[in-house]
Amino acid sequence: MYRFHDSKVDTNLFRQLQDLTTVLSSNPELLFEYSFGSYIDLLDGKVTASRTWDTTSPNVKVAGLKSDVFLRTIGSFRYSDIQAMKEFLHTVNESSLPKFASQLFALFEDIRLEEKIKQERPGTKHVFTVRKNYYKHKFENERAAHVTRGLALDELFCLIYLTLQSNSPDPNFPRASQSQLEQLNKVKPLIYSVYEARSTQAVSGIVEQIVSRLHEGYVDTIHDYFVFPIHHIDKYTKNTLFDELTRTDELANEDSEELDEEKNEYMDEQFSTWHRENENSDRQQTFLQFELEVGTKTNIMGNGARETEDGDQAMGTIQGSSGQTKNKDYSDLDTLDKQEIKPGSGRDAIYGEANKNAVKCVKQSSPPSQADINVYLDFVKDIENYKRKLSTIITKTLEHKKNAARKDLMIGRLSKKLLPMVLDEKPRIFYKKNQESKELDAAFTLLVDCSASMHGKMEETKRGIVLFHEVLKSFQIPHSIMGFWEDAMEVTDHYQPNYLHIIHSFSDSLYQNNGPKIMQLEPQEDNRDGFSIRVAAEQLEARREKHKFLLVFSDGEPAAANYNQNGIVDTNLAVLEARKKGMEVIGTFLADGEVDELADKLMQNIYGKHRILVPSVSELPDHFAPLLKKLLLKVI
Repeated sequence: MYRFHDSKVDTNLFRQLQDLTTVLSSNPELLFEYSFGSYIDLLDGKVTASRTWDTTSPNVKVAGLKSDVFLRTIGSFRYSDIQAMKEFLHTVNESSLPKFASQLFALFEDIRLEEKIKQERPGTKHVFTVRKNYYKHKFENERAAHVTRGLALDELFCLIYLTLQSNSPDPNFPRASQSQLEQLNKVKPLIYSVYEARSTQAVSGIVEQIVSRLHEGYVDTIHDYFVFPIHHIDKYTKNTLFDELTRTDELANEDSEELDEEKNEYMDEQFSTWHRENENSDRQQTFLQFELEVGTKTNIMGNGARETEDGDQAMGTIQGSSGQTKNKDYSDLDTLDKQEIKPGSGRDAIYGEANKNAVKCVKQSSPPSQADINVYLDFVKDIENYKRKLSTIITKTLEHKKNAARKDLMIGRLSKKLLPMVLDEKPRIFYKKNQESKELDAAFTLLVDCSASMHGKMEETKRGIVLFHEVLKSFQIPHSIMGFWEDAMEVTDHYQPNYLHIIHSFSDSLYQNNGPKIMQLEPQEDNRDGFSIRVAAEQLEARREKHKFLLVFSDGEPAAANYNQNGIVDTNLAVLEARKKGMEVIGTFLADGEVDELADKLMQNIYGKHRILVPSVSELPDHFAPLLKKLLLKVI
């Protein structure tokens, strides 16, 4: 089970924060992540919230994470001046206290942005109130610790925050060192002027003045409180991130070509597109607009068109000459079905954004060996008692449904109980005999985690899979059984091979002698659960059966290349997508002993209430038998 520093991933909250990030930034490509601080990074396409909120109560955690997103997607994205930040960083990097200065700037800029956000969106006031109360408590505790440890500048940083957020103009700080209190009094006027700052440049000026007034005996801060709000800031050229995101670059090259106008054939003729019926009443005409970003500058137009600027709407005069092409031979080109799709191309978001470099690799099972057959027969004997009980229950239920009459109908055979004719306004006194029941209209897919962490669990897992296979086969229910894993040895930055080991397909799952193939399931390497679930759901969706079940057998820990933080969220999204398509997805957690609270929470975050926790793999048949019974009774 994957943890972020022993914190649990709340997939519902994560999706809320991702939605906030997308909506508030108006950029669907911007992703949300947890990190060691809150910042925005357009180059990497992400907005982060601080992991410091993981240690708080649920209500504080939600408010804190949302406030981080508000500050970055509304504040830093639209109202922070990048050029002023660049100048500030250049200045403080030459000072003796760069870490203190940059953190103080991040704090003051967030305070300025917070006030702007609350004015623009009053509904955010509550989360910022919770944020302020949490940080007041946090900095009060840290201040006391810094006094004990003798960290002077760290203590002063805490005093500055507590002074800014205090409810009184002259707050009292017990146990504070006298030298820090004196230093605080010297910079108090500058501290309070933060609330009057109307720009990033004003904030940077306040910080520079505070740093310049500190005595030379200070050593830079040891602890990290805030990170700089914009990453890769040196790569941006516009004034704000919003402008940076919407900018139109100039030509990618400065190539030019001089053409002999005497040898050019062109017609200097105007083609009018105006018509009285197309005239706008306000005389503001709309014209076709296009921009050229890549190409070669030439003088082919001569003086046939006026100069324009980027974004200028104007009528374009299109000139050129036509002639017969010499390139009509396409015999050397590959047909579309022969062209190779390179890893990572053409698959974006098909199986989830986190899996855009994942490649599906299908491995077919081989004919079972005699050893596999012998082990399989032993497993069949072990589960025979479970199979017999299940078969008896399902058979009796089918017989009851087939023979039981449908009563209280408006039409049909007349019943012997005619009292409703007197008592009811619309009596239902007819019945019908049921026709013979049809076969169970269902299809199952059993998806088995074959990652390395399944060592020690796979043999007993096979026993449970055998129980499913034997019961489903006895009732002629088509099903597929697949193992899945990612080959970590072959993974590159843009190529992540994910294997699906087809033990049984829907077409051969009912064959009498195919059961021993289950013995070929073996632990391999990593597991990319979200990708494999989407592939399995895609195949199950194509089935015509009314009831479709996808059962995932795993030790509960998605772990693959670049799949750490977003693995649980991506797997949860894959489960939700399958359920929206009408499938019932059930996750089975296979533990080594007692199931702890974190394991239960993890499975809940991925599968919701449709989960089974098996403390020991030796108990698989005991847990699978009632599950299979419940699912089969659903479709009768």
